[in-house]
Amino acid sequence: MGNLVEYVKMAVQNILANKGRSFLTMLGIIIGIASVIAIVSIGEGTKNQMNSEIDDVGSGQIAVYCSEDAMTEGEYMTGEDLEALRQIEGVEGVSCSSSFMGETVTGKGDFSLSLSLETQDGVLINNSTMKRGAYFNQADVEEGRSVCVISDSDAKRLFGSDDVVGMDIDVQAYDLTKTYRIVGVTTQKENGTFVSYTYEGMPVSLSISYTSAVDFLGDETDEFTNVMVQADKDRDSKEISDEVIRVLEQRHQSAGQDYYQIQSFQDVVKMMNDMLGVITAFISFVAGISLLVGGIGVMNIMLVSVTERTREIGIRKSLGAKTSSIMLQFLAESAILTVIGGIIGIILGIAGGYGICAAMSAGQGMTITPGISLGTILIATLFSCAVGIFFGIYPAKKAAALSPIEALRRN
Repeated sequence: MGNLVEYVKMAVQNILANKGRSFLTMLGIIIGIASVIAIVSIGEGTKNQMNSEIDDVGSGQIAVYCSEDAMTEGEYMTGEDLEALRQIEGVEGVSCSSSFMGETVTGKGDFSLSLSLETQDGVLINNSTMKRGAYFNQADVEEGRSVCVISDSDAKRLFGSDDVVGMDIDVQAYDLTKTYRIVGVTTQKENGTFVSYTYEGMPVSLSISYTSAVDFLGDETDEFTNVMVQADKDRDSKEISDEVIRVLEQRHQSAGQDYYQIQSFQDVVKMMNDMLGVITAFISFVAGISLLVGGIGVMNIMLVSVTERTREIGIRKSLGAKTSSIMLQFLAESAILTVIGGIIGIILGIAGGYGICAAMSAGQGMTITPGISLGTILIATLFSCAVGIFFGIYPAKKAAALSPIEALRRN
């Protein structure tokens, strides 16, 4: 143990004696470690922020859609199916998921409309909160009343104000004109940047009861290829998804036909996280190549050091120094170089992660906190040590293998 401490002291003295060269040697390690930590922390922070926003928008949602076979056989989902799905334990709401385009004219000009056919549970599915009035109710759906709900931003586009409850909108579609009464105004939750709701020039969106669209679509209003189910966020979505499929297959007597498919919100989140993880890993791998370059730099400088200290090695060996002692001395020096470089890289990587996330947050109007974990720092530290030892082995062996007589002959 005492010898090891002595080797470390000698290594530190030699590093301090060549400060400029030692720093340049560590630079590749510093850049590599800092890049990997910064990239991983930014990637984790971005993923956490994205998951938080998406979870707020659609956690617990399950999309149900008809397969091509179901559409070929005409086994569409119906209004009665929606009511049956609503009775499943753990289901908070069910709404159809279809729309058609129309037009309207107001004092503000001509506007394209996107009419979304929904049930009374649309407010749950759309992640909306009521700002004025109320969402249309079950009686409105059952009686096919011509009522609609509009967002506050779209109301301002159409009428210049969001105080529009009780006002009428003339909807033109399929060569027909039908007047809808506005019963509610919604406002979207603020979720940051990753979940965006509107863009310049998009059609005005109206939510209407699906039964009120019979004048435009005829019998098709009760035939759905897509349905959204809002499940309890605390329940197992897989269990509820299985029950949804079971109920639909029982009602349509199609067990084993795979007429109805499921895609849960958790599946979408997992797919996005996997994709972001692959991108982060790839970029980290590219950044990690600089660690290899840094390791080669350590090996080169240690070979130079062996050449410069050949006479010192010869004197030590002639005085009885063991081959293992010479090897440990040079291994200690290369390891210390990389450890110091690793520590500096870790500090710069953490600082860089916070700095870049702060810049992203300021530029995008959101809050991204870098996902720096102790595991990442530990892996970076161990990896830098491993690089130093691995690339220091060859120079250390070369130094240890020198013949004392040949070493003393050299100037």
